[in-house]
Amino acid sequence: MLYKSDSFEVAFIKDNIAEFKFCVAGSVNTLSQQTLKDCASALKELAANNDIKGMIFTSDKEHFIIGADIFEFLPTFTKPEAELVTWIKDATDVFDALEDLPFPTLSVINGLALGGGCEWVLATDYRVASTTAKIGLPEVKLGIMPGFGGTVRLPRIVGADNAMLWITSGTENRAADALKVGAVDAVVSADKLLESSISTLELAISGKLDWQAKRNIKLQPLKLNRVEQGMSFAMAEGMVMGKTKGHYPAPVMAIRTIKAAANCTRDEAMAIENTNFAKLARTPEAAAQTGIFLADQYIKGKARKSAKTSDVEIKQAAVLGAGIMGGGIAYQSAYKGTPIIMKDIQQDALDLGMGEASKLLGAKVKRGHMAMDKMVATLGKIKPTLNDSDLQSADIIVEAVVENPKVKQAVLSQLEKDMPEGTVLTSNTSTIRIDELATALEKPENFCGMHFFNPVPKMPLVEIIRGEKTSEQTINAVVDYALKLGKSPIVVNDCPGFFVNRVLFPYFAGFSKLVVEGANFAKVDKVMESVFGWPMGPAYLLDVVGIDTAYHCTGVMADGFPERMSRQEKDPVTVFANEKRFGQKNKVGFYQYAPDRRGRLKKAQDPQAVELLSSITDAAKEFDKQEIIDRCMVPMINEVLLCLQEGIVASPQEADMALIYGIGFPPFRGGAFRYLDQTGLANFVATADKYAHLGAIYQVSEQTRQWAEEGRVFYKVEG
Repeated sequence: MLYKSDSFEVAFIKDNIAEFKFCVAGSVNTLSQQTLKDCASALKELAANNDIKGMIFTSDKEHFIIGADIFEFLPTFTKPEAELVTWIKDATDVFDALEDLPFPTLSVINGLALGGGCEWVLATDYRVASTTAKIGLPEVKLGIMPGFGGTVRLPRIVGADNAMLWITSGTENRAADALKVGAVDAVVSADKLLESSISTLELAISGKLDWQAKRNIKLQPLKLNRVEQGMSFAMAEGMVMGKTKGHYPAPVMAIRTIKAAANCTRDEAMAIENTNFAKLARTPEAAAQTGIFLADQYIKGKARKSAKTSDVEIKQAAVLGAGIMGGGIAYQSAYKGTPIIMKDIQQDALDLGMGEASKLLGAKVKRGHMAMDKMVATLGKIKPTLNDSDLQSADIIVEAVVENPKVKQAVLSQLEKDMPEGTVLTSNTSTIRIDELATALEKPENFCGMHFFNPVPKMPLVEIIRGEKTSEQTINAVVDYALKLGKSPIVVNDCPGFFVNRVLFPYFAGFSKLVVEGANFAKVDKVMESVFGWPMGPAYLLDVVGIDTAYHCTGVMADGFPERMSRQEKDPVTVFANEKRFGQKNKVGFYQYAPDRRGRLKKAQDPQAVELLSSITDAAKEFDKQEIIDRCMVPMINEVLLCLQEGIVASPQEADMALIYGIGFPPFRGGAFRYLDQTGLANFVATADKYAHLGAIYQVSEQTRQWAEEGRVFYKVEG
């Protein structure tokens, strides 16, 4: 044994070749601060060992290194900038020491090498990956950028353009794609990985491969002339700004860091990265996006704990009601490996559902992400049927028929009579109370809500709604199934609209009030998209949801919360619903729609929409951007606070992730509660009070007022 620590061990594996094997305690290898300190000591000692002629770096786990230990590193980000620069330099010195070892080095990449793990392999001279390996620098997804030399080494290895694409997108890159751009030197099957790696290193040791020339490229400036640099960096920054609208500083900072270091040696470039990383780590966006990561870990951990206690084994699922939604659910279940029966009373609906599943799978085949035989096998896991008896084998049934309480009650009641004892029943209702539907059942303990969001394959959230009589066994089983579908399940308590739709409709109501007072809905959309950061403004979102759906849901919410959400006498949604302008589904709503060259519906202004609204709106009026944001967001956030106070949602983490995963709350703001922490709850109350005269949706509760007086924060800041 040449060296041993709690995180790795070093020993000769063949002749004078040493193996530096990562073996961090736990299921994955991460780079903690202690691991980096141990690496620094080890590398210094190993560099002085004249018996070592080459070194390979391996992992004892399924993956190489999945990155830095973010839970440990986050408190460091709250340090003053000067301290943070010193800290990050100490870390990057370890990677420099790795790169400067006096013998050739090679990373043996199995599984994932992400973040700090990717930066580790970039510091070695050679990289050999298994066919199933993936490497990447996903730091921008946390609101930061690579900080262990990624902005320095990757551009010098794969070229500036490829490096900026990898870094600004944060993607995980397959081994074959990494090989194409030169990020790895070879890709081999897992059973040949170690043998091939040792053979490559032996060639370098013998001088048949020039490892010093390969290393030297990473120590020198980028091989781009001034004109090439100007074009490359300007184009990259323009593309990123176009996608992010300036809301995400991390990818822009990464580009500017690479640009600033383009004509520098490694050490000069590393100093630039150290400084810019420290600046970025202290931004509100970094706090918000790292907060999302932690909240996501929280909800997944809670879901896994619930699923583990389930004593219902779901081998066969069923969805009742085909069409687009049913087809989406069937596709997701089959694609993730759980066979599913798709039942309807009409053959046309079944054809539509199977067509939806086929279209989704066909797109994967076309993109090269799925083989044709796997597509056929996946479709074979979906059984379309008109026969009720086929449902007998289902362990869980998702009811997804028309959004009408009487129809749903009748369907659920019949299902309960026909199904074997213990079958779990769920309803994919989006607003109707679970307790109301449960009145039709003899055993409501076996029933809960399972609210999917459209389009099912793309939306990560599934709201699981606990009724008053729903058993914990049922909740655990449905959480388990949602996880099997690859979804992020969040359990909420029952009320009209549950959590997501309950807080969405006050947002729509605030928007409608603005329009009635003379605001231009297209300008409101622009502010809410380009300034606040929503992927779609409220008018556009209503068109996507469906004006008819929104009209129906508004009635449900009005019945449930008559004081705050009663249907308004002057309401744009009502106007369009009466005119059968249902949005994208029939190509006219607030906007008009036509397919573009790729077949995607593209919106355009529609003078007729403005004319129709003139019957209920005041004279045209300009509103300040901040007022538009406040008038739309205060009602939503007010309702989010009420949901936490009433126990509809259990925690700020679950609320924020439901909003981000369910309706696209801007991730750079971190969710409603993170947004409240950054703006200050007292400031929110003051803003709400400013608009309290507009109605109950702007009036805060006494609990909210008390929290504001106490200086309540929803996320603890550790330093």
